[in-house]
Amino acid sequence: MIWSVIVGAIIGLIAGAITNNGKSMGWIANILAGLVGSFVGQTLLGTWGPKLAGMALIPSIAGAVIVVAVVSFFLGRTNH
Repeated sequence: MIWSVIVGAIIGLIAGAITNNGKSMGWIANILAGLVGSFVGQTLLGTWGPKLAGMALIPSIAGAVIVVAVVSFFLGRTNH
């Protein structure tokens, strides 16, 4: 379980870097984005590609990018 949290944090960090929102997100947000994004990505895209801690990395990163983009869109709208 700890390994999954670490991999989720790395996935969330990568997704934050891709969307340019990584610096504004904290570690907990990165972990949540990585874990939720992993679930979303594997649900939408399947479990192909290299796996780490039971998570398919490429679909997980794609899912995390989607999650970060959607959350940033809605949080950005409420702040203005």
